[in-house]
Amino acid sequence: MTNVSLRALFMATALTCLGSGCANQIDLEPSTTQSEKAARASADNSSDFTIRKGKYLIISTTNSLPSNLESEVNKAKGRMGVKMNTIGFATATSDDPAFASKIEKLTGVKYVIPDVSASWLEPVNNFSYLSEINKPLPLTTQSLNTNPFYSVQWQHQAINSSGAWQTGSQGEGVKVAILDTGFDLTHDDLAGNIIYSKSFVPSEPAQFDNKWGFSHGTHVAGIVAALDNSIGVVGVAPKSKLLMIKVLSDQGGGNFSWIIAGILDAVEQGANVINMSLGAYLPRNGKFLDDNGTPDDPSDDKVVSETKAVQELLVVMTRVINYANQRGTTVIASAGNSAINGNKDKSGISIPANLPNVLSISATGPANWIQNPQTNLDQIASYSNYGTADVSFSAPGGDDRNYPNTGWYFDMIFSTCQSNSYTFSAGTSMAAPHVAGVAALIIGKNGGSMSPAKVEAALRASSDDLGKPGRDPLYGHGRVNAARAVNQGKNL
Repeated sequence: MTNVSLRALFMATALTCLGSGCANQIDLEPSTTQSEKAARASADNSSDFTIRKGKYLIISTTNSLPSNLESEVNKAKGRMGVKMNTIGFATATSDDPAFASKIEKLTGVKYVIPDVSASWLEPVNNFSYLSEINKPLPLTTQSLNTNPFYSVQWQHQAINSSGAWQTGSQGEGVKVAILDTGFDLTHDDLAGNIIYSKSFVPSEPAQFDNKWGFSHGTHVAGIVAALDNSIGVVGVAPKSKLLMIKVLSDQGGGNFSWIIAGILDAVEQGANVINMSLGAYLPRNGKFLDDNGTPDDPSDDKVVSETKAVQELLVVMTRVINYANQRGTTVIASAGNSAINGNKDKSGISIPANLPNVLSISATGPANWIQNPQTNLDQIASYSNYGTADVSFSAPGGDDRNYPNTGWYFDMIFSTCQSNSYTFSAGTSMAAPHVAGVAALIIGKNGGSMSPAKVEAALRASSDDLGKPGRDPLYGHGRVNAARAVNQGKNL
């Protein structure tokens, strides 16, 4: 990453007023760059998933656990982990190679499979600024607030955030859970909205460790709910409250069990919306790496086939998301950054994005916006996964297609980052929280409570239909429109 003084950058760059209006994007096949990325992504992704030897997921036949499970785990030379009785799921550890077969014989247990870890983040690009902000920037004539970096948040123009804010809708009374890496919990632009934090990553607190460079979770959280406080940036729903739930390490890896636990915790904490700017392309052929009990030593890893694990991971992930949906929580996830064409590539499934009751979000962005503010803000991002059944909606995620031309980074999304700083980044990870923010605006407009079905209906009825009429593989039901969404939502 390149560190540059924000003050120097903005003093050297002439900022002009944001353009108005966005032309419809023609529904074309993705670019050559996308095709090349897809080819690389669909090669051999077994190394993206690693079996954690000695760590197990226990899946019951129903949505409840056997009453004698813990005692039977102890008898089988195991140690009980977490028990999630609401979805019939538990974790356990054991050094006994026969542990899984012993527990599977227990009445009420369907399967026992090894826990699996994955790399859940697919970064596109970052342009990082770690300098202290000490000079306000001139505001554009269209700015309705005094946040100094609103001028470079083109995404608010794209989805008409200000039109929603003018109605008085800012997400008040809504809880949004951010399931991600660690967070800067003391960031001046976030701390006032953070009401809860927890880590499900062993030995790592929810607070981001600055030695890892880029805090993905902090960037995502700022897109949803950075405060309207006259400093830094502003989020789509600046009065919504944040539940900061760490389910990935600061480097972006994580076990399925951590994510499942995080979803349940968000529901128990009363989250109206869950944002998961994370994803993995689970191979249907069941090829994983076996860490052989030594996760820090890849020299003895080997590729194994675990087709049963694929199916049961899908079962348990579907169960927990269905549970969240039934409890009134809208679940939103990033579509993925590998330019995979879901209409053609059936070698895997993007999770959680392509599971039932998840709104999957593709990314849009401009090209050379800082030089041409009138440019189309709604081009499908060069890296975004797509597919008719794989994309629910689209939203600003930014792009780096103009790299390395002057000002290329302005085409990405500017948001909060670690050490009380701000950073440009691009990805479907940045697109999903825009939809989470719009969902929060809709729910807030309806008094702080609204079923996921009604939230989705409001989004469908209000999104700008880009590409082919109706649902299409690039934009899904359309690119979200915040102003139209709050007006549509109040009638549902």
